[in-house]
Amino acid sequence: MAKAYWISAYRSVSDPDKMAAYAKLAGPAITAGGGRFLARGTPSKTYEAGLMQRTVLIEFDSVEQAMAAHDSPAYQAALDALRGGCEREIRIVEGI
Repeated sequence: MAKAYWISAYRSVSDPDKMAAYAKLAGPAITAGGGRFLARGTPSKTYEAGLMQRTVLIEFDSVEQAMAAHDSPAYQAALDALRGGCEREIRIVEGI
């Protein structure tokens, strides 16, 4: 079974307090769901049309595990804490 990668790209953060509340809940929820944080922060360098935006990369054992972590009650509580605090996108990509 191929691993999966959850990639979060933040376009903007409008409420740092909501981000902090989210982080306190999201990290444990993702870890409990089998996620392993591989990278987080702003890029060291971008190329082509790259944007200097916060990015988070999390590894899971499968796409199903990543989706279950996202849909879990614990992570949904983290999303409730974040609501309206940022603009971002999350992608779950299957490894090769």
